[in-house]
Amino acid sequence: MSDNRQGTLYLVPTPIGNLEDMTYRAVRILGEVDAIAAEDTRHTGILLKHFDIRKPLISYHEHNKEEKGAYIIAMLSEGRSVACVSDAGMPAISDPGADLAVKAISEGITVVPLPGPNAALTALIASGLDTRQFTFVGFLPKREKHRGEVLRELSQVKGTLLFYEAPHRLQEVLQDMYDAFGNRSITVARELTKKFETFVRTDLQSLVENLEQLTYKGEFVLVVSGADTVETEDTDISEAPVSYADAVKELIGKGVPKKEAIRQVAKRFNVSRRDVYNIVER
Repeated sequence: MSDNRQGTLYLVPTPIGNLEDMTYRAVRILGEVDAIAAEDTRHTGILLKHFDIRKPLISYHEHNKEEKGAYIIAMLSEGRSVACVSDAGMPAISDPGADLAVKAISEGITVVPLPGPNAALTALIASGLDTRQFTFVGFLPKREKHRGEVLRELSQVKGTLLFYEAPHRLQEVLQDMYDAFGNRSITVARELTKKFETFVRTDLQSLVENLEQLTYKGEFVLVVSGADTVETEDTDISEAPVSYADAVKELIGKGVPKKEAIRQVAKRFNVSRRDVYNIVER
């Protein structure tokens, strides 16, 4: 029932695969709120049925967040409580729940976060890479040009980098990472907490040269070492041999795509693709 007091927005994490990761508190809150805002009501409905929770569901996702966000804020302003959940993991992380939280805070509505599952941090702590300093990136842009720009900016970032990626884009993303970062340590985490959970701990060069070592199904987290862990030689890029650029131009003249030409030249001279790219683009 509504009253004159404002309600509370609860940000409730849900399991990323294993239903046993649902906390007692999360189950209790979902059972007590007036409504649940879900990215996919069918998916969340399965979760609620498993825990015998019967509450009204509000479809709230990237494509209707303005309209439904205003509706939810109105509910909260009338004194009703709402739980916001993602399909899996922490709401507001690569999720439209972030917009709802900002709107609620701007209206003076209490926002209560619950701790719980998160795919990026779950992968990080089992990656074997540095956990002291890290940057969560989430999903990279879909367009190759924009993705390359973002990766080149990230190439100077210190600390471990955390990415989410879909299986159908994974091969090209790994190639782009190698082009932008050069060779770095990487852990590819797949299907975390699920039956076929796997970790591939290797380096970018090994992956792009043997992409078949990965199974391209399920959900992926990529954990990549940062700029501060990359060994660099005391050489100035501006003094690199002009033959890099000449070699690339020669291959392009033979009909080899520019990206592939840079890859071949980098391999021939045993240097990073980023170094060759920087010289070619000067």
